[in-house]
Amino acid sequence: MFGRDTMLLVAEPSLGQDEKTALADVIDSGWVTMGTRVQAFEQAFAAMHEVADAVAVSSCTGGLHLVMQALGIGPGDEVLVPALTFVATSNSVLYAGATPVFVDIESLDVPIMSCADAAAKCTPNTKAVIVVHYAGYLADRDAWRDFADQRGLLLIEDSAHAVGADRTSIFGDAAIFSFFGNKNMTTAEGGMVVALDPGVLDRVRQARGHGMTSNTMQRLNGRMITYDVTMLGYNYRMDELRAAIGLTQLKKLGGWNDKRRVLTKTYRALLGKYCPDLSVPFSRPRPSAHHIMPVVLPQDVDRQVVVDRLRDDGIQTTNHYPPIHWFSLYRDKYPAVHLPRTEDFALRELTLPLHPKLETGHVEYIARTLAKALTQ
Repeated sequence: MFGRDTMLLVAEPSLGQDEKTALADVIDSGWVTMGTRVQAFEQAFAAMHEVADAVAVSSCTGGLHLVMQALGIGPGDEVLVPALTFVATSNSVLYAGATPVFVDIESLDVPIMSCADAAAKCTPNTKAVIVVHYAGYLADRDAWRDFADQRGLLLIEDSAHAVGADRTSIFGDAAIFSFFGNKNMTTAEGGMVVALDPGVLDRVRQARGHGMTSNTMQRLNGRMITYDVTMLGYNYRMDELRAAIGLTQLKKLGGWNDKRRVLTKTYRALLGKYCPDLSVPFSRPRPSAHHIMPVVLPQDVDRQVVVDRLRDDGIQTTNHYPPIHWFSLYRDKYPAVHLPRTEDFALRELTLPLHPKLETGHVEYIARTLAKALTQ
């Protein structure tokens, strides 16, 4: 059915005529950055996620950095982070001059940061915790809110995987979302910040544009031709082209996430049938945006052999994630870090294709092909 010339991809954006039309409208308008479309995208995103406001930024990474600054995290502070995440999560802590403290996952079945290990890693210098909604599955809101409140910590949600997840608002002091090309919706590059405190969002909004007190459109619509800079800021703005795509994608996100949910349910049934020795994380239901499809291979399986055989049959796979503390930069900085559950999971995890362009027949083919690779 598939082969080297026809690859089933791990992730694939859904882009078409609606997005082309939206881009053309921006070009025809003559206003290409930080205008009405950015504002409309922020308002629509906020409404979908049941918050009062949101700030669009150039990337989820930029959003994480801005939140660190807006919450006053800096030198001398420690921030609890999982090592099972994309490196941007911990990089943002370093950007702020703070120290990331790596925490193990709960289990192979729940590869989300462990409350128990986080508690053991707290010190008088701990100021914040970043919880990652791995694969789109939401961390336990009550457990983590209680954890932070009891210790007087700031709670940040890295929601890169969880855009459009079925939930009521956020539970962290801030949450940051990603619109990278492999996410549930995309603006190519881009991200969004939401926060419980309007003052935090105000600081994020100003800092994303060099710390300036007004932007180009505000000056166009007013009579002032100058501005002040009252804080250290960055160039983390979103442009009108990306916002236009975002507005179009946001309207389709609910349907796409429903499709992901159905495909994930199909995967679980077929993998249980054809690959009984395989385990699929999050065996107990929890709210999810179903961003990726992770599986855990049996302990004695050579993962690279499975990867090669699937690729020969036209199926791309990948790994979410190499543990951050194994990267050279972090290994040199923090050589004593050892997280046994994270490391075991990372060595055995394989991410299968999951996106709205897949159909049930594709999932059947992937499950059967994976079973064949495992038995060979």
